[in-house]
Amino acid sequence: MRKKYNTYYYRIVLFLTIIILASCSSSNYKNTAITGKQININKDISPEKQIENFISPYREHINRDLDSILAYAPETFDKSQHIKGWQTTIGNLMSDVAFDKADKLLMQRENKHVDVCLLNYGGIRAIIPKGNVTARTAYEIMPFENSLLVIALKGQQITDIANYMADGRKPHPLTGMEIILDKNGNVKKVTVQGQPVQTDKIYYVATSDYLANGGDNMDFFKKAVTTYDMDYKLRNLYIDYFKEVDTLPVITTERIITE
Repeated sequence: MRKKYNTYYYRIVLFLTIIILASCSSSNYKNTAITGKQININKDISPEKQIENFISPYREHINRDLDSILAYAPETFDKSQHIKGWQTTIGNLMSDVAFDKADKLLMQRENKHVDVCLLNYGGIRAIIPKGNVTARTAYEIMPFENSLLVIALKGQQITDIANYMADGRKPHPLTGMEIILDKNGNVKKVTVQGQPVQTDKIYYVATSDYLANGGDNMDFFKKAVTTYDMDYKLRNLYIDYFKEVDTLPVITTERIITE
């Protein structure tokens, strides 16, 4: 009798366990409809007064710093206005200034002179309009956080730079090199600081960290012998330069010449 009772009890417990487990299992839900709601953004809504009062002094302080007059541009510097089809006044200005700053820093730290400066055409993001030049101007022409580096390259890579310029036909800012092209656009002669390039000589090239890492397909920088970080943002470099001069020079010297 006890055996039959135990069997019956066991079946009841098993049945209840299955029911409980089934009730606890996850249900399979399916989407039956998708609804959307348009939220109107009213541009006329006034900002929270308390937040605006907090931010306003900081905004005014930043704007005063950015809009303070540092120098004067006698004409508009525009990268679309080429000098005889190649260089631009803004490109010449930017590479010449970066060259001078890098040369002074490298001499102070390493007792070496910079030979060449190469920047990229696409990195110039705005014009310098005729008139007052401010810190905001530097942020507009150079909005990126690029830093100034000096890359030690062998003469072969200097020749690679010349071929890169000839093939791409873009007025990348260039200082310290002169590239002579024949009538077909091929490199005929390359000089650095007025001297022919020597294949095994080490040349020091100022550039940005973006290009030093192979940006704009400038892979010749990846063959660097040594790299020197100047710990100087390019944008800050130009702001410092604007503070040092009264009027920006209009530099029209050719660096790439087609015969």
